Amino acid sequence: MERLSVTRRLATVFAATAVVASVFAGSAGAEPATVDWAGAVRQLRAAAAGNPAAEQAVDRLVATGQVKAGQVALPAQPFQIPAQSDIGRGDGPGVYGSGIALGIDGFRFGFFGGPGTIAPNQGGAKLEVLWINLSSGRSGTELLYEHQDVPVDTTIRTRPLDTGGGMIVAAVYGSLWHRWSVPVSDANPDGFQYQLGTISVPSFGAVYN
Repeated sequence: MERLSVTRRLATVFAATAVVASVFAGSAGAEPATVDWAGAVRQLRAAAAGNPAAEQAVDRLVATGQVKAGQVALPAQPFQIPAQSDIGRGDGPGVYGSGIALGIDGFRFGFFGGPGTIAPNQGGAKLEVLWINLSSGRSGTELLYEHQDVPVDTTIRTRPLDTGGGMIVAAVYGSLWHRWSVPVSDANPDGFQYQLGTISVPSFGAVYN
């Protein structure tokens, strides 16, 4: 019943964004931009002429061998509407965190929020994103599960997604474990306190792929 209720609420929100589809219909066939990185770095190196520190920085970049032709990284696109949860940002219910679209090894959805940091073990929690491409009608539901604890990672993300190009609306909902450092004790033998946040109002946003 809870999943059905969430689906109905999101369906209502998606219906309300139908007008947006017509506004962005002109960009339906847009593809992620690509760039000749090697050529771009040559131009960057020329622009650094006369600045020894900048020249050395570009030279070190080239020396890594990572400069290859590829897609332009998407900027982070935070969702316009933050999530509400039972724990909020403090000790009670309220604003919790936000969904985000990321250009990390492809197009992904993510989520960031507090308290503390995102716990590496998400057993018993389930955070999901429901999305629809307004240009093509393609849609899907994905689990947010990729997270690195070291160095400190402030987001939890989906796998890379093939949503197609165009305007995409999405909502993140579900639950997420957080943790923060506390003195080691019998109650907290690993030196962390944990808290489960359950989203009551999904984070919603319109982003572009």
